[in-house]
Amino acid sequence: MKICTYNAASVRARLPRLLEWLDENEPDVVAIQETKVENDKFPVEEFEARGYELALNGQKSWNGVCFLSRLPIDNVQIGFGDELMPQDARVISATISGIEIINTYVPNGNTVGSDKWVYKMAWLERFARLLRERYSPQAPVIWLGDINIAPTGIDVYESDRKLGMVGHHPDEFSRLDRIVDFGLTDTYRHLYPTEVEYTFWDFTVPRAVDRKLGWRIDHIYVTEPLVGLVKDVEIDLAARKLEKPSDHTFVTARLDL
Repeated sequence: MKICTYNAASVRARLPRLLEWLDENEPDVVAIQETKVENDKFPVEEFEARGYELALNGQKSWNGVCFLSRLPIDNVQIGFGDELMPQDARVISATISGIEIINTYVPNGNTVGSDKWVYKMAWLERFARLLRERYSPQAPVIWLGDINIAPTGIDVYESDRKLGMVGHHPDEFSRLDRIVDFGLTDTYRHLYPTEVEYTFWDFTVPRAVDRKLGWRIDHIYVTEPLVGLVKDVEIDLAARKLEKPSDHTFVTARLDL
């Protein structure tokens, strides 16, 4: 199985790049974040023509997550299933090939101490509870998406200067640790413990990609039954250099199922 995560920063704006990438790479499952479109306006036909089944959790202009899959999608669930964050289109989960897959777009947090920061902390805490409510670490589970946290010093450029800022803050680290302690392994760091690669480059930073001024905030995690089956994880730097890209790029894990 080839499974990919991609923050599109608007699936309709990125449609040509996304379709080209799908044609070239032929992944089995794609988890997309920031679709920024209601379900009834999602460009479904273009993906169905390529053999993909879709599961959508969208909203107008903001957020939005979805699955594209060449394998049957079962047991689709959206959100947390409670009234805590009912309008937050940031979570979608499904069963694909017997694997529970959770796609998330974690809130950014905006500014440390702001209302959006408090919301991010609460969101991460709620997600940690969701894992324990719905899933077992002894079962095959994949969590992937835009995590909006660079968890170690080699996951962001100039880590010493970024430490304490949104995306690289101890309060985020502690909450991510609580999530991972469920029984998850960061597939990229498992295979490449010292590699310095990024998945996001801010458009406001001049020549950020060429200058290697990025963040690794798009992750793919797996539970123990899948760790030994992960054969490779690739961050597609070339796709970020194409015309009119997202500010994120594609991250793909290959599992020998």
